Amino acid sequence: MHAAPFSSPLSARRQWAALAVLTLPVLLIAIDNTILGFAIPRLSESLEPTSSQLLWIIDVYSFVLAGLLVTMGTLGDRIGRRKLLLIGSTGFAVASVAAAFAPTAGALITARALIGLAGATLMPSTLSLIRNVFTDDRRRQIAIAVWAAAFGVGSAFGPLVGGLLLEHFWWGSVFLVAVPVIAALLVAAPFLVPESKDPNPGRFDVTSAALSMVAMFPIVYGMKVIAEHGLTAAAILSLLVGIGAGGLFVRRQRRLTDPMIDVTLFRIPRFRMAVSGNLISCFGFAGSMFFVTQYLQIVVGMSPTRAGLLILPAMLASAVCTMVAPLLARVIGAFAVVGIGLAVGAIGFACLSQVTVDGNVALTAVAIVLLNAGFGAAMAVAIDGILTAIPPERSGAGASVSETANELGIALGTAVLGSIMVSIYRRDLDAVDGVSDALMRAARETLGAADAVARDLGGALSDALRDAANAAFVHGVSVASLVGAALCALLAAWAFWTRFSDPDPSDDPLDAAVALAPDDPSLTSGRS
Repeated sequence: MHAAPFSSPLSARRQWAALAVLTLPVLLIAIDNTILGFAIPRLSESLEPTSSQLLWIIDVYSFVLAGLLVTMGTLGDRIGRRKLLLIGSTGFAVASVAAAFAPTAGALITARALIGLAGATLMPSTLSLIRNVFTDDRRRQIAIAVWAAAFGVGSAFGPLVGGLLLEHFWWGSVFLVAVPVIAALLVAAPFLVPESKDPNPGRFDVTSAALSMVAMFPIVYGMKVIAEHGLTAAAILSLLVGIGAGGLFVRRQRRLTDPMIDVTLFRIPRFRMAVSGNLISCFGFAGSMFFVTQYLQIVVGMSPTRAGLLILPAMLASAVCTMVAPLLARVIGAFAVVGIGLAVGAIGFACLSQVTVDGNVALTAVAIVLLNAGFGAAMAVAIDGILTAIPPERSGAGASVSETANELGIALGTAVLGSIMVSIYRRDLDAVDGVSDALMRAARETLGAADAVARDLGGALSDALRDAANAAFVHGVSVASLVGAALCALLAAWAFWTRFSDPDPSDDPLDAAVALAPDDPSLTSGRS
């Protein structure tokens, strides 16, 4: 196996061939994220999940993935990043098949958790391999921009593929998309992607791995419970457990000779901002997609295919802005681009808060274009800077920091904004005259459940229940979108403050990378 960096530089043709293979997992995960949203109405009707189960079906993948990314990134540094990628890809395909044929909501949640377990091996492996394949700054920036743009491309294909599948097959068919993509990866990767690992990885610290997971899960779960049920004793206990484990994790990393994460990196203000920008961008993307897919299909009444076509321009805007953002950053600075991207995302959320029950499709289309364009630009310039701050031999652990922020953002976006929306929906959906208490309880679980109950009722009662449920759902979307707008605006202000409080990029890995400044050994000295 080759050490990292590779003992001999790869030819340009071999580098770009390897990049083509390494974008396949990104496409897969992006498709998986968007395609599931379109299956929610059909899934809700078939499996009849509670509102909590529905959120867990969507969330558990990101929860498990975020909790294991640091561990898997470090593991890849030790056993080989390509090897871990192939093992995880196989597991992803098997778990996806199990999800496709899940007979109950509980079984689907379990399958989604296993997909998250396998998915945790994919993203750190791809990013760290790119970091080691492309040793030239300019080529690496282009490669990472292409890698990030694959999210937009995959997200664009997701709605279209999902819409077509759902028009002709059952809801579980959306999970089977993973199988041919994984098959192509397993065939091509051994020939086109060279192996790499840390030649001196040190001892794998099981205690740190356990603490990272114990810190991640309770914090995310506690925030989800607070958003849905308020400040309960269980939520407070969960947060305290997570925060305590997080404190122990950080303390242990400072004392270890070979830490899983070099926590001293977070002393760099711009590194903190870059990681936070990644997190909030994914937070906004995931939260908005959870709303929009249900709004278009259930409230507006679009078919999955038509809804996918409406979202297509937004996904293409994300892909374009992801590619253009690094070029713009060379002119106005990386954190100016991050600030602009998050500000545009805040405007998109503000637009989304104004949608109505009558189905303001044009405003919805504008909102999601702004959201995806802004978040795509913000993410693109941050990822390379995060990786640049990490020595090549520790690129797996460094990639896991970036990906943990991404996946934690996705998990929190659905959990927090989704739970706020559900809370408002339940509160606003009052009893409808003529509809039994049992049916009203079922209708309050999810909008999809309310739509199914309304279809069974028929007649005037059906219209009354559907109107009440749609109005409650739209109000929930409005409140949650305003929360998202406020968070994006705060992070945008932080990004601008960071940019202009220290306009000299020479001491900052993010701006130094984007500006194509020469490598500064002080950026990585003492951090491995």
